[in-house]
Amino acid sequence: MRLRIVFICVLGALAVGTAGAARRDRNAAQASSFFVTSDRCIACHSTLSTAGGDDISIGYDWRSTMMANSGRDPYWHAAVRREVTDHPVAQAAIEDKCSTCHMPMMRFDAAAAGGKGQVFASIVPTSPKHREAFDSVSCTVCHQIEAANLGTHASLDGGFEIDKTKALGERTIYGPNTIEASKQSVMHSATEFVPNEGTHIQQSELCATCHTLYTSVLDEAGQTIGELPEQVPYQEWSHSEYRSTRSCQSCHMPVVAEETPISSILGQARPHFSQHTFRGGNAFILGILNKYRGELGVVALPQELDTAVRETKEYLATSARVSIDSARVSGNVLDIGVGLESLSGHKLPTAYPARRVWLHLTVKDSSGGVVFESGAWRPDGSIVGNDNDSDGTKFEPHYLEITSPEQVQIYESIMVDPNGQVTTGLLRGMRYIKDNRLLPRGFDKTTADAEVAVHGGALDDKDFVGGSDHLEYRVDLGRRPAGALTVEANLVYQSIGFRWAENLKTYDTPETNRFVRYYGESVRDSVVPIASASATVR
Repeated sequence: MRLRIVFICVLGALAVGTAGAARRDRNAAQASSFFVTSDRCIACHSTLSTAGGDDISIGYDWRSTMMANSGRDPYWHAAVRREVTDHPVAQAAIEDKCSTCHMPMMRFDAAAAGGKGQVFASIVPTSPKHREAFDSVSCTVCHQIEAANLGTHASLDGGFEIDKTKALGERTIYGPNTIEASKQSVMHSATEFVPNEGTHIQQSELCATCHTLYTSVLDEAGQTIGELPEQVPYQEWSHSEYRSTRSCQSCHMPVVAEETPISSILGQARPHFSQHTFRGGNAFILGILNKYRGELGVVALPQELDTAVRETKEYLATSARVSIDSARVSGNVLDIGVGLESLSGHKLPTAYPARRVWLHLTVKDSSGGVVFESGAWRPDGSIVGNDNDSDGTKFEPHYLEITSPEQVQIYESIMVDPNGQVTTGLLRGMRYIKDNRLLPRGFDKTTADAEVAVHGGALDDKDFVGGSDHLEYRVDLGRRPAGALTVEANLVYQSIGFRWAENLKTYDTPETNRFVRYYGESVRDSVVPIASASATVR
């Protein structure tokens, strides 16, 4: 037993010594910072596994997530560049707002010093804040957030509070457990933070601080003329039955069933260990980060990102169910009823308006020939029959019944500008003209606040309710094919719809050109089937 204690202490000393050496190398760069980068935490909070051998390393899981890569996300770079190109007089304000949650350490330090967050200056590797910017939503961001204003409107839109009264070396970092004084000392030596219990770290309201975004609508002169609830998954969740049953963390940071240590150095078994996988729906960008890792400065290992992509797709497959409720032939007409059940705790898809899910339905004859098809997609990522993909000034309505291959049911949000024209410009989006994204269970569209409201034809669709939708297909078979017919319905997801990438082509900048290239070379991976059902009609 004594040998084991000595060995653990040696390991602890090595970890602290390594962190101390790294700290001395960065003292000048971080002297005025309220944060340290993730390498100070990963040394002890990785190499963790369950009794069954499953790797649950906090640091390794985190670094392959969108949270860890929000500052180097090439689509975000392109989107910010588009906005500052469209609104050059507002560039400083745009970069400051966009960096609040994508590059929070860099931006918080800048704001505390009386300045603004600078996205493009921080992307440059020689920038003194490049390391903090590219460490993205790092450990000492989320774990320093104070409980004081959580749940208030002031906390939203990047309004999280971090104590600015204490210097590095005296600052508190929160976790869900009580920490013994001896272990507080070890962690303080390694990171310069004092760990303390703060159960608010497990509340949905903490996630809401950055996952709520209200976008200012700008006119041609850069003046604010309105506001759009661009991303409001927390408010969608709040208007559903999940508010009383599941938190954001319970789905996106699944709890390990057994007690397990949270540190590889002097770690003790803790209950309710939340994995730092932060699973969402953006398998596409995770794949791009891996594919172009050299260009983007990605730190996560290739196999870690491969795992993240696979697990993200598996997670998406738990978000909905599809059923064929009826399928019958009357004369030369095939009537099909398709049911959709949302299993998501917010709208599906939620948040960034480039995301969409749609129904791909096919009817095949006994030889496998296609008799009818709605919702097929092309190699460039566009959807056959989607008006918006064919013409950026139009959009596909919400359907109660589909009778033509040129009609496709797409669950999405569509913005229009102050002139009523369809747009993908975030700072030109005045209001939603369509929002038929699938609703979570318990969501009442008749009592929903304006910021989470249903818009367009789905508002009057009696079958479009909290947790489900129902759609009819009426297929004219002409002359009925001999033998049985096979009906297959697939719900398909895309995190960046075709039009959102296509509209970037008109901007000749390094960031937009780079992402257009990435999209074209990787678009086959952008479409992810998430649920399916089939039936045979004889």
